[in-house]
Amino acid sequence: MTLEDQIVRITSRLVVPFIQVYGIYIILHGHLSPGGGFSGGAIFGSSLVLVALSFNLEVGAKQISHDTSSILESGGALGFILTGLVAVVLGGNFLSNQAAGFPMGEAGELFSAGAIFIITTFLGIKVASTIITLFYNIIEEEDKSGASH
Repeated sequence: MTLEDQIVRITSRLVVPFIQVYGIYIILHGHLSPGGGFSGGAIFGSSLVLVALSFNLEVGAKQISHDTSSILESGGALGFILTGLVAVVLGGNFLSNQAAGFPMGEAGELFSAGAIFIITTFLGIKVASTIITLFYNIIEEEDKSGASH
């Protein structure tokens, strides 16, 4: 292993936990501040791709496997859709919030935005797992075609 590889790995070990916490923060506070499910999911998913690129695919797969990311991708989409359907069942439009009767709380409180918090959380899971799934699919295609990575 070269010195450059060691520097990349050490830097990744130090930075990735902070990137992941920041991604989760963006997802959870997206209904209160700029950001949300897409931005936070992209940040979190990219941190897991960084692990796989810094070390190797086996280490990346220990963080989250391709099968797990596919399940999370489907689960995030399903949760998003079910949240929208709950609004319909409650008499509102698909993904409506206050009109469907979801409780609206205090400004600045984390769990006070009714369905928006739930929607952004499922969206963050969907986006993060989609980035990981796309990464693994690209790597698998390169392996099949014989290209080096």
